[in-house]
Amino acid sequence: MTTVIVHATITLDGFLAEADGGVDWMFGRPSAPEDDAVVQQVTSRVGAVVGGANRTQTIEDGEIPYGGLLNVPVYLLTHIPHEPIEHDGVTYTFVVDDIAEAVERAARAAGDRWVSLLGGSIARQCLRLGLVDELHLDVAPVLLGDGISLFAGLGQRVELERLDTSAFASETHLRYRVLR
Repeated sequence: MTTVIVHATITLDGFLAEADGGVDWMFGRPSAPEDDAVVQQVTSRVGAVVGGANRTQTIEDGEIPYGGLLNVPVYLLTHIPHEPIEHDGVTYTFVVDDIAEAVERAARAAGDRWVSLLGGSIARQCLRLGLVDELHLDVAPVLLGDGISLFAGLGQRVELERLDTSAFASETHLRYRVLR
């Protein structure tokens, strides 16, 4: 059975990106092999990705999930129908206005592997619909003070069970099960 996860690197104050979308704060920090191993454990289990389409419905290098590390199907939410796009051996399928359908299609494609949800809006929508099984958060030791939040606007309480916590040179890694 597929596990649907939210996997995100966030700041200590819960932001995914600066207000303008910048993520420079993610890079250039001291790292340890253990940090990379935690992320590798997650990425090795991902079998499909669900995210949001850009306005032009193109696939650009800066927008490729996990920087192109994964060779798995990607399902992108959109408001306008669009034929699938093949880019570097990965198929990007556009799903119109139905996040539950996108997650269902990704789960079928992933089989017994994980579906990774990318982006704050996607994560919040799926949490509201009860589609998320786990949260995997890599917390960077920085406060932005403002930016694009992972959970702001969720609008409901979600109880969690801690599954794992680890901290090494550059990040604190948190893993929670969503309780239903």
